[in-house]
Amino acid sequence: MIPFEYLQTGRFFAQVSEDVKDIGIRELSENQARDIEPGYAGIYFSADKADFYRIHYTTRILTRILAPLAVFTCRDKDDLYSKIKQLAWPEIFSVNNSFAVFANVSNHPNITHSHYASLCLKDAVADHFQQRFGKRPSVDTRTPDLWINLHIRENQATVSLDTSGGSLHRRGYRTAQVEAPMQENLAAAIIELSEWDGSRPLYDPMCGSGTLISEALMRYCRIPAGILRKHYGLGYLPDFDAYLWQNVVKKVNEAIRPLPVGLIGGSDISSSALAATQTNLQNLPFGGRIQLEVKAFEKIRSLTDSIIVTNPPYGIRLGEKSDAEALHESFGNFLKQRCRGSVAYVYFGDPELIKKVGLKPKWRMPLSNGGLDGRLVKYEIF
Repeated sequence: MIPFEYLQTGRFFAQVSEDVKDIGIRELSENQARDIEPGYAGIYFSADKADFYRIHYTTRILTRILAPLAVFTCRDKDDLYSKIKQLAWPEIFSVNNSFAVFANVSNHPNITHSHYASLCLKDAVADHFQQRFGKRPSVDTRTPDLWINLHIRENQATVSLDTSGGSLHRRGYRTAQVEAPMQENLAAAIIELSEWDGSRPLYDPMCGSGTLISEALMRYCRIPAGILRKHYGLGYLPDFDAYLWQNVVKKVNEAIRPLPVGLIGGSDISSSALAATQTNLQNLPFGGRIQLEVKAFEKIRSLTDSIIVTNPPYGIRLGEKSDAEALHESFGNFLKQRCRGSVAYVYFGDPELIKKVGLKPKWRMPLSNGGLDGRLVKYEIF
């Protein structure tokens, strides 16, 4: 039986949003990953087993991590099906496990639909078990035991095990949320781009369900992004070392430090949003030390010499465009009049609203959020 691809090459692939790929590369480098190489829709890298485990447990930016099982030339659907069916699937999981698949296809002359490629992958895996054991593993598209990925680019196919076990942006702390919440790894990227180091207070005056301040808490306190995560796909790798995994988790957790009272704060005009924030923060170590208040930002007396991070409501979260424009204009006045000496990082889900703030940006950066073409803008208030 041919060994799985990653066992031969020691190479893995991290899926990450194109907008924050540079941050993902830096994060991998800080975790001692080697031979880091940007690729289509992600990053290729190598890592020792302990570093590979730590990347899974700590990454705030990466979306998924894939361990390639096979790479082969794929001419048509019959070729694809037969080569996938030949893989040693029982070395990965048993007929009693559930699985799900996801695929993406680009520039292949005969296979043009990702959904069709997914069905081909699913059938080939299930038929392998049926042929060997007379039984198929169940397919569970919501909470499967493991995810299998198929990537086809031109005539080359790569079949991988999703070692993250589902999208890594789902931290597990957000048990309550408001409408159209910000994804956790986007919030983490914003905190990273703010370069906040804890030397000044950080505040979110429109905190919604608290994703930005939760990610700020995790960054400052060195709380691993996976601390609440119950399941990874790592355990299905044939060379998984459970003892080493436990040691990596233990060492990372030992580096957690407490949050000083008053260092992070947030407020929102909505009492239900604040209740969601409080619920979510209770799921994290030291979350109770974050100061929260039901208050419109117009009622805040001042936020001087602080780092301000926020995602003002817009569009689906606010209703009429005129309401969004008025809110952003009012927020711009608030920054100018009551936030002197502070630096604000404002995420605009609708870039058209940037001009309503009435402040000259230091810089602006494209950052997508669940399909929305947003912008992060930095303001220095003198």
